[in-house]
Formats: sequence, structure tokens, C-alpha cells
Amino acid sequence: MGSAGRMCWALLAVVLLGLHHSAGFWIVNVVFPPSTKPKVPSNNTSPLIIVPGNLGNRLEAKIDKPTLVHWFCYKKTENWFPLWIDLNMFMPIGVDCWIDNIRLIYNRTTRRSSNSPGVQVRVPGFGETYSIEFLDYNKLAGYFHTMVEHLVNVGYVRNETVRGAPYDWRLAPNENTAYFLKLQELVEEMYNQYQKPVYLLGHSMGSHYVLYFLNHQPKAWKDKYIRGFISLGAPWGGAVKALRVLTSGENDGIPMLSNVKIREEQRMMTTNPWLLPSEEVWPDHHVFISTPAFNYTHRDYKRLFTDISFEDGWHMWEDTKNLTSALHPPGVEVWCMYGVGLPTPVTHTYDEEFPDGDPVDFVYADGDDTVDSFSMGLCKRWVGQQEKPVHVTEYRGLAHLDMVFHEKVLNQIQQILEGKSDVPEEVDVRSDAI
Repeated sequence: MGSAGRMCWALLAVVLLGLHHSAGFWIVNVVFPPSTKPKVPSNNTSPLIIVPGNLGNRLEAKIDKPTLVHWFCYKKTENWFPLWIDLNMFMPIGVDCWIDNIRLIYNRTTRRSSNSPGVQVRVPGFGETYSIEFLDYNKLAGYFHTMVEHLVNVGYVRNETVRGAPYDWRLAPNENTAYFLKLQELVEEMYNQYQKPVYLLGHSMGSHYVLYFLNHQPKAWKDKYIRGFISLGAPWGGAVKALRVLTSGENDGIPMLSNVKIREEQRMMTTNPWLLPSEEVWPDHHVFISTPAFNYTHRDYKRLFTDISFEDGWHMWEDTKNLTSALHPPGVEVWCMYGVGLPTPVTHTYDEEFPDGDPVDFVYADGDDTVDSFSMGLCKRWVGQQEKPVHVTEYRGLAHLDMVFHEKVLNQIQQILEGKSDVPEEVDVRSDAI
């Protein structure tokens, strides 16, 4: 690696160290993963598949572009290169190259999305854990590494008994059909190899992906192949933060990227409109976006998309709003775990600079600092709606991203995987160090 490359990695390290810990529903605020303590190995290792959250696994690209957005950008590459995380996104000019490479083009006629012209995108490492453990090749941006290390310490084996199921998180499930076929094959492969049903674990948006998958599987298949579903910090009723992301952008503390600049990329992902607060569960009168001219509830989404000059967003939401919003029970045993006790914005207030200025005020409710507890707690509805048990644990004082790091969560997951189904209803972590 040349001097420029070393400089870029040094810059990335500084950026990651400077980010606000646990602030990111979008997994941009990754941190150096904490180490794990040695555990007593267990021989009862039921196979586990991990489905990451939004931005929660690597993407790679290869380009042969007809035009460039800037002379600085590469026009053609012979090999696949990192698209997420890509160092160019931290550079003032490089961010335009990155946005043009990672963007999706939405077609209102076909209701489908496609890559930028001349760009191929692939998801590396399906069935392996490296793509979800670290989001970069130099292993600076850790995500599931701490959890996987914990599991390895108790007898799991990477890429064998614990495996990752990364996906193209730019796309909502209705455009990711091939992924669900691969996930089904992976479940059956692990079942056949270990002669035990498989646990599925999802974090944040990954839990919605798991729910969509399970809702489309017959009962007999789930009874045979799935032991249970562990959900961490799932925004079951949608995420209010998605509205801010689409309205004015959210750089999650990265100083080189303005909110309005990163908004260009955030508006091109169909998963962001998919995660808007659900009209099926939120009160009609709840104001999500307040401006001097108008207060927007979920009944006003069409007007909001028009007012922020993002009408494609309305069509994306129309395409995706019913994918999981009904919250049909998954039909397997569920452990629903999430953080509570932290102020979490549920209304964003703007001044006259709306939509290109940042919010000037917020209304807060209880949550994990990213998703409110009302949305995450909707899994309680499944109690009594399905034959299989539903267990709910609230972690008081635990932030959204810390769900995948905290020792008490990891220990609880370990016990679940060892067959100890009973879990506490509440765990207080406010006095604990991560």
C-alpha cells in the first residue's frame, strides 16, 4: 500500500475514533469492538445464522462507467474493490465518486431499482462471518466481531456452526428474492450437516429481513429447520429516524460529510422508505416532522415527499410499506431483546431552512437512543398469536448498537443457544461498562 493509502487508513482510524459511540441506527458509527472474556466451552452448539442490520456488511463493486461525475473518479476497474466501507467516502471529492458508485436508480414504471450505469455490485462472504464482523478490510470498523468471538470462545466455529448471511442492504426484501433462496439453502445445509434446527439472529433492520423470510416459509418447514429467532433492537413499527434521514440527511457524526451531501445516497436506498413509521401502529395524530408551514403525520407522507422534492420516495414507500408492517407472527420461538431508558427522538422540528437544514429541536420518548421502545416493543403482540413462545427482554440503559457488544446480551444469547429458553423480562445495564 502506498503513502496515499496509508494516509487514508490513518484518516479512517481518526474518523472512527471520533464518532459518537452507539449513535447509529445506520451502523455508520461503528467502533473498535470490545474484547471478550474467555468462557467455558459448551458442546451444545446449535447452529446459528446472523443477519446484520442496515449498512451491516461489506459491499464490493466493479466499474466500467460511460461517464464520470468528477475527473477524480475512476472510470474502469479490472478487479472488485470495496464499496462499503470505501475510503473515498471520507474525502471531500471522493464522496461524489462513492455516491455515484453506490447509488440505485429507481424506475417508477417497473417499480424496480438498478445499479448506476456501468456499476456491478456484489455481496462478499455469504455463509461466512468476515463480512459482518468487520466492515473494512483493515479490521478497524467492527460490528459483529465481538459477538462472534464470544461464540467461538464457547465452542462455536466460524463459517461452520456460526455463519453470516450478508445481503444488499440498499434493497428492500421485495427486490432481494435471490437472497432469500440462498438463506433457505443455508439453513437446510446447516441442519443437514449438524442434525439440529437452526437459530436465526437479526439486529435492527436485519430482524425485519428475518421476519419477512419466516413469514414466507410454510409451517412444516419452520417446524423442522428453525429452532428459534433472536431479535436485537428491531424497529418493528418503523424508525422515526428514517424520516430525518430522508428529509435532511444524517451523517452520524462523520465530520467530512455534510448531512445534505450524504442525503443524496440515503434517498437512493429503498430500505429507508421501507423503514418509515408504520401507519398500522402509530397514532394518526402523532407529528413526526414539524415545520413552520406544516406538521407531518403518517397520513401526510405523500405531501412530505413532495415538499422535500423526493417523489420517488413516495413510490418506494408504496412498494414496501406492506412487506412486514402487519407484523404477522414468525411462527417460531422468539427472543425479542431491545434497549430502553434512553431519550430517543420521535419528532423532528425544523425552521425555515427545511428540508435542507438540520432539525432545530426534538421531542423525545423512551428508547435506545435510535429507535423508540414503542416500536421495538411491538413484538409483545405475538404473545398468544402463535403456538410457539415469545420471550421479551428489555435492557435498561442499553443503546442501539451496543446490543451486539454488551456482555450481558452476549451471555443471554449464549444461554438461549444452549437451550435455556427462560430469560428475564428486564436487565439493568446502567452501571456496567461495555
